[in-house]
Amino acid sequence: MKRLLIPVLFFALGVLNAQNAKTAGNPVLDGWYADPEGVIFDDQYWIYPTYSDAYDKQVFMDAFSSKDLIKWVKHKRIVDTTTISWADSAMWTPSIIRRNNRYFLFFAANDIQNNEALGGIGVAVADKPEGPFTDYLGKPLLGEIHNGAQPIDQFVFQDKDGQYYMIYGGWRHCNMVKLKNDFTRFEPHQDGSIFKEITPDGYVEGPFMFIRNNKYYFMWSEGGWGGPDYKVAYAIADSPFGPFERIGIVLQQDPEIATGAGHHSMIKVPGKDEWYIVYHRRPLTETHHNHRVICIEKMQFDDNGFIKPVKITFEGVQMNLLEKL
Repeated sequence: MKRLLIPVLFFALGVLNAQNAKTAGNPVLDGWYADPEGVIFDDQYWIYPTYSDAYDKQVFMDAFSSKDLIKWVKHKRIVDTTTISWADSAMWTPSIIRRNNRYFLFFAANDIQNNEALGGIGVAVADKPEGPFTDYLGKPLLGEIHNGAQPIDQFVFQDKDGQYYMIYGGWRHCNMVKLKNDFTRFEPHQDGSIFKEITPDGYVEGPFMFIRNNKYYFMWSEGGWGGPDYKVAYAIADSPFGPFERIGIVLQQDPEIATGAGHHSMIKVPGKDEWYIVYHRRPLTETHHNHRVICIEKMQFDDNGFIKPVKITFEGVQMNLLEKL
């Protein structure tokens, strides 16, 4: 018995250390997904992605929730084209906001190429974060091309004063619009404009904005979405309207791990200066442009407030239980 004691003790310590060091692993979700919106509702992490398979299959969206960043629960088909009267294809890039205990899911549909086509950016609504979501307006919130920006890749941002803005745009142009508080239409900016272009150098698509230490961080994706050079860059300004001058790259491929790392979002742990970047990438074994997976890494800042370049990993992030608010 005494001879077994030490080996058993070391084994037990090894198991304990393995549990303490447990990471989520990348990818964090099973299946082909892209363009993730990461968010926290109450004491749960949520990811809302695009379903990333053949184009004609991109007609629904799933959501995923987690208590600890390790185990994720899949919520199937929270919305699809059968519940959106005007949408028939290509449901992309969800962005979600909770307001007055309702959940508003902004999405792009139909991949319109001109102002004669039906489609653009829509809104769905639900009473729970897992849905089911139904059509909020019965028509697109935005169905036209302005300033050269295709109406896709919307991100809904709430400023410090409570005002909601929608930042969006493909085709290398990015606009910001001021949302009415009920999300039914747009209101003029202070200068009288509706569609204010804030496109920085290098912008392609996938905008995201957050505030840290009273500075506005604007992030976007560059390169070709179907290729290995896809990446995330950023700028910092004193206003949500910029001007935004490109600072550098935050996230990009590692040819030893994965390619096409981009189209991200951010999760901030409430009450702490802890940040995660949620993004998609293409496994080295895949060549199909839609075969993408969702990953999470820690994101950190230097003493001057600049974002440190993120190294993509297979390990991912460690367990992090959220405290109840």
